Amino acid sequence: MTATSADQSSTTGLGDLLGRLRTTYKSGRTRPYEWRKAQLEGLVRFLAERETDIAEALAADLGRSPFESWFGDIAPPKGEAEQAIKHLRRWMRPQRRRVPLAQMPASARIQYEPLGVALVIGPWNYPINLSLGPMVAAFAAGNCVVLKPSEVASATSRLMAEALPDYLDKDAFAVVEGDGIVTQELLSLGFDHAFFTGGTEIGRKIMAGAANTLTPVILELGGKSPAIVTADADLDVVARRIAWVKLMNSGQTCIAPDYVLVHESVKEQLVARIRETVAQFTAEEGPKRIVNQRQFDRLASYLELTKGTVVAGGGLDAKALTIEPTILVDPDVDEPSMTEEIFGPILPVRSFTSVDEVIEFVNDRPKPLGLYVFSRNKKTAERLVAEIPAGGAVVNHCAIHYLIPSLPFGGVGASGMGAYHGEWGFQALSHRKSVAMKGFKPDPSIVYPPYGPTARALMRKLF
Repeated sequence: MTATSADQSSTTGLGDLLGRLRTTYKSGRTRPYEWRKAQLEGLVRFLAERETDIAEALAADLGRSPFESWFGDIAPPKGEAEQAIKHLRRWMRPQRRRVPLAQMPASARIQYEPLGVALVIGPWNYPINLSLGPMVAAFAAGNCVVLKPSEVASATSRLMAEALPDYLDKDAFAVVEGDGIVTQELLSLGFDHAFFTGGTEIGRKIMAGAANTLTPVILELGGKSPAIVTADADLDVVARRIAWVKLMNSGQTCIAPDYVLVHESVKEQLVARIRETVAQFTAEEGPKRIVNQRQFDRLASYLELTKGTVVAGGGLDAKALTIEPTILVDPDVDEPSMTEEIFGPILPVRSFTSVDEVIEFVNDRPKPLGLYVFSRNKKTAERLVAEIPAGGAVVNHCAIHYLIPSLPFGGVGASGMGAYHGEWGFQALSHRKSVAMKGFKPDPSIVYPPYGPTARALMRKLF
């Protein structure tokens, strides 16, 4: 069931669509293990059978190569779905809980129930991965799903609208295409959960729209994720790992290292190594394509306004919407490249003199989605991880926590709320119902009023 026509994209049409999905949910059809497993298997088949189509759509939208499309958009949700299939029976199993002595004899359990109909609002930067990943969680939990892809990645949005329903239960799934107005119309209808991946400013609008219908939300946002490099770090490895993750998808990755803070004693060495590494990594590719004119102009303005020194890259091609991978040394702390999420192939580098200084610097700013610490000193690394709040942290690499399904992935503060992946996603899209059970006997009269002195004394001890 795909909502694409004018009447379906109206509020009335969207309401009818949601009503049909609610009817499916109320029938109980989505609750059994077999139905959930079938939807997850459908996602796996879509990713396997339509890999070429996905790569072509991503090339049109983002200029990706087929391998980059597989690595960034196909492999992660496929792995998520396969892991969910493997563990779904265990996740669904009720969990027994201990009962206090005062309530004995009794039993207690947590029972996981679907929420109903979930709305997944996908982003443009990894439009397949970051749409299907939340859908894995929603289907595993037994929900119906409405997917609203990003209109910015129009070719990929169209592919999902046309192809995904062939792999899923059409009475429990729909794709609605459109812009931000359509998103707000959907939110106004009231869903049982809304899952948004995107920028912080749009995230605020999503939360405000959801508030009117008391729709709970998961917001996967972004922010300025720092890479902190101490004097004892292996600079060759640091340069490779920072450059590799930073250049993925032209830097348009929410968990990419946004800027580098390096100890002053090794700053020049690290900058030289990153410059050499970037040149090596991009020798065959050249400048990085940016998704659209708006994003290109924003990034170009960062370079125009900087007070730092461009030591590599900096070339712009407005016609081709490309930017050379750029290393920016010592930008002012108050300029846009250091106050706004970059989301592009620009890497600011600044130095620090002490661990105390770097902790204070990062903590004076909004909480980042990722924190990346490079150090041979385990005590120093653990201190930085412990004292800098962030959605997630990685020691001696960048972003790999996203690829570990047993870890919850999410932000904190301005970088988001809620988390998913693996069992965490199943739980986030389920209701944890508390269930307590007692028999009719025993039923001691002492617990009922009126309470005499003996009853009051005994109940104070029991409760």
